[in-house]
Amino acid sequence: MDRRKFLFNSSAALTGSLILPIPLAAATTDELPAGAIASSVMDALPGKRPLIKRTFRPPNYETPIALFRHAFTPNDAFYVRWHMGVPDVALADWRLRIGGPAAQSPREFTDAELRRRFRWHEVAAVNQCSGNRRGLFSPHVPGVQWGYGAMGNALWGGVRLKDVLEDAGLAAGALEVRADGADLPTLTGPDFVKSLPMWKALDEDTLIAFEMNGKRLSRWNGFPARLVVPGWTATYWVKALTELSVLDRRFDGFWMKTAYRVPRGLFGESRFETQDTEQNSPITAIRVNSLIVDPAPGATLKAGRRAEILGIAWDGGSGIRMVEVSLDGGSSWRKATLGRDLGRYAWRQWRFGLKPMRAGALTLMSRAWARDGSTQAESLIANPAGYHHNVVQKIEYQIA
Repeated sequence: MDRRKFLFNSSAALTGSLILPIPLAAATTDELPAGAIASSVMDALPGKRPLIKRTFRPPNYETPIALFRHAFTPNDAFYVRWHMGVPDVALADWRLRIGGPAAQSPREFTDAELRRRFRWHEVAAVNQCSGNRRGLFSPHVPGVQWGYGAMGNALWGGVRLKDVLEDAGLAAGALEVRADGADLPTLTGPDFVKSLPMWKALDEDTLIAFEMNGKRLSRWNGFPARLVVPGWTATYWVKALTELSVLDRRFDGFWMKTAYRVPRGLFGESRFETQDTEQNSPITAIRVNSLIVDPAPGATLKAGRRAEILGIAWDGGSGIRMVEVSLDGGSSWRKATLGRDLGRYAWRQWRFGLKPMRAGALTLMSRAWARDGSTQAESLIANPAGYHHNVVQKIEYQIA
């Protein structure tokens, strides 16, 4: 059995054993700003099932929590995030150009040439918007007021960025790789362009991806090709990729120099030293986190009857070592049962059984631990752009 069949078969079996069917529900919460709650309508983009619309121009739609019951997020339920207009690219006309001052032999490839010339590679990885859960910050901060659903887990397929860059030849002074896409420009905003440090660009699992979950990327999720940068937030996963430039200096475009930055040292080292300043650093790796998926917040559980709590946990690539659940406000913790490991960049499903005996309110908390020893924050770490919300989750149920 090949790796793709193994992953999908094992995840399907896992899903069947861990998850009961539940109705589609919006990921709104009382913690979101009133305006965000009021605008949280379910809306379907072409080719997508109804998602939670946060903005329409550009389209920013999040996945309802109920759909995270899948080990791999269905393509038509995967969240949508754009800074600019969504391009409509004709595959026959699309080209990927590789060049720059530190590329020795510039290249240009069609879709067919990339697939034919380079070895296929797949990686299971969480794609998470840097601002996921921004709407839960208090006090609130500017930006798209995301709830919990600006993320998804998928099996990404394509060719290694490393192979393509090395085919063009890397000069000794190669420092960063600048990535540009076919996004349609706005009247006032700067072009969305990002860069990667060479070590991350040359990582074995950093891809130029054409597929997600065994199917061609949709226009909403980056057709015809996008970067996949496992373990790092989705700001680097450039969609509708058209150009890669190997640089011998620090890239100082707006979306690197000014946007997507956090106070230096607040979340540890960025590992992107060429973009660090004395004051701040680029947001890079995903923080360890967990999410309770089912039952939904506020659900009623039956006294004297066993209930099963389902959740997911993920981090920036060390993998999930343990998930704990507390029923007494954090005074004591009990281990949840982890589901199958789909890869260190993928999320890990978990379940926890309980049998409440007394009627009333029950508060349940979940906390994930990564293999690198990191765990979730006990309180919000404030930062101006509303990044890295990974506070231990508290859900209240009613026992009747």
